[in-house]
Amino acid sequence: MDGGNSKTDVALIGEDGSVLATGRGTAFEPQRAGVGAAIDVIGEIARRMLGPGAAAPYADHVAAYVAGADLPAEERALREEILTRGYAREAVVGNDTFALLRAGASGPSGVAVVCGAGINAVGVSPTGQVARFPALGRLTGDWGGGLGLGEEVLWHAVRAEDGRGPATALERAVRGHFGTRTVEEVSLAVHFGDLPYARLQDLVPVLMSAAEAGDAVARSVVARLAEEVTILGVVALRRLGLLGSPVEVVLGGGVLTARDPLLSAMLEERFAGQAPQAKLVVVDVPPIVGSALLGLDRLGAAGKAGERLRAHFRAATRGAAAG
Repeated sequence: MDGGNSKTDVALIGEDGSVLATGRGTAFEPQRAGVGAAIDVIGEIARRMLGPGAAAPYADHVAAYVAGADLPAEERALREEILTRGYAREAVVGNDTFALLRAGASGPSGVAVVCGAGINAVGVSPTGQVARFPALGRLTGDWGGGLGLGEEVLWHAVRAEDGRGPATALERAVRGHFGTRTVEEVSLAVHFGDLPYARLQDLVPVLMSAAEAGDAVARSVVARLAEEVTILGVVALRRLGLLGSPVEVVLGGGVLTARDPLLSAMLEERFAGQAPQAKLVVVDVPPIVGSALLGLDRLGAAGKAGERLRAHFRAATRGAAAG
């Protein structure tokens, strides 16, 4: 399973890599809703996709890679709940960034940096050594992610409007995006709950467009994001002793998979300067592929099974894009 802040995907996979069933449900939010409620989501999806007569155990092994499992203690609590429910005889729970790494890399080792709603990175060495970050937002030194970038856009736009900051095209772009007379109206709408806070992520394309058009303020924000992504990747490589070795750095999350030309060029330049042996890979399959591959790895059934699994989801992704 792949559990995220907006939805949860579950797939039942055969040991030969065949996809037997798939399902999707609501967000996986153990830190907000509690561990029990989060694990309920898995059971609800399993029963829907397997039929009303389905009962636990649903599989031999559960590979659950989810948002909200940022610390080992959180992973243990979620795993214990899965086993208590009897969903499978064995289970592994990890942060969803590990699934991103396995989905994008050619093997189980490498480094992954995700920039979706938030930002995080993990690394796994060829010997199995792990590098990770707490990823609890500004409390643990993080900057970036779609919500963080949206906040930054609004911050610069408000200051341009009231005179505290330099002029920027972001001021006009924010008003145009939300259809307001002033930027302040957007801020007040978020404050009073009339505009959901999550809608600030909508400002990421606005930021990228302004930066591409040459706006200095917007370009400075994109440059800072490129630096943060690079720092996460380079620090993970350094911790694993891989900074001077050929290694894949997988980039994922909506901000990075959008493949914005300016941001992509900045990332290529920075990694070339700080980790010249690193090969940047933008993931091209959904994160649940990584969860399933990690499950197959655990069962000693990757290889051809993994190729079959990837082929299924690549075809499904192409079909969805065409539709």
